[in-house]
Amino acid sequence: MKLGVFTVLFADKSLDDMLDYVRDAGLQAVEIGTGGNPGNAHCNLDELLESEDKRKEYLEKIHSRGLTISAFSCHDNPISPDEKQAQSAHDTFVKTVRLAELMGVPVVNTFSGTPGSNEDSKYPNWPVTPWPTEYSDILKWQWEEKLIPYWKEAGQFAEDHGVKVGIELHAGFLVHTPYTMLKLREATNDAVGANFDPSHLWWQGIDPVAAIKILGKENAIHHFHAKDTYIDQDNVNMYGLTDMQPYSSVQTRSWTFRSVGYGHSIQEWTNIVSALRTYGYDYVISVEHEDPIMSIEEGFAQAVKNLKQVNIVEKPADMWWA
Repeated sequence: MKLGVFTVLFADKSLDDMLDYVRDAGLQAVEIGTGGNPGNAHCNLDELLESEDKRKEYLEKIHSRGLTISAFSCHDNPISPDEKQAQSAHDTFVKTVRLAELMGVPVVNTFSGTPGSNEDSKYPNWPVTPWPTEYSDILKWQWEEKLIPYWKEAGQFAEDHGVKVGIELHAGFLVHTPYTMLKLREATNDAVGANFDPSHLWWQGIDPVAAIKILGKENAIHHFHAKDTYIDQDNVNMYGLTDMQPYSSVQTRSWTFRSVGYGHSIQEWTNIVSALRTYGYDYVISVEHEDPIMSIEEGFAQAVKNLKQVNIVEKPADMWWA
């Protein structure tokens, strides 16, 4: 597998400076934001869509440094009850898929989205308990009237353009577990799969290795984010896992995003990498850095160092011993 980075953390650098930095770190791939939550610091969608020359120039900058683009990312809420946000998210997704096709980028990453509780809602509603039964009714409506219809069309659009959709399993959105991922995939098509990020699974009590097995058996892992999570059990005892404190409240939060190796052991990351290879994923491990107690530079460097220790790069040998 190749190592890469989600370049949103280098938004303050120019495209050239960012690519030099990534190359010098010894990585092989970049995941680039095209809008939505990741922003578009290194990718002007409209400019690149309009000009073949601009696309060639852009790719030359990347390929000349020995890099590839693992994915374009436009994480947002395309089924938001805020019609302007939903339309903006959808438009960015459509443009991103078109650009991905033109530039040979195989994956577009995003969120599944979350609607409101009914057609008149102003804000998203994320049900997390089946009772009182109103929550179950809301969830059924959300899936049947909003989520599945949207992704049937959007997933088909991606498939028609030869692009896979990597939906990040993220709390606050309807697809946030292996079950909800496979449920949506079954209702749409195989272009719809996961952008697998173990950091969002750990705090839900989901074992990432087990989740890789579940999704890998269905060939449903399209991309991978390398980010860790530290769980503070003392704080869990006080606040529970659905902790609403801001991420900056590190001392009291139940869980905190960490750089790779700072929430779980290197052995655990070895197990994750081995599970990815065993269950069919042999693409890019993309570093995502959201560690609140480390600088961008140090957090990124430590994640890269730790991943280089455990990554499996070469194809497996024939079983000459068996």
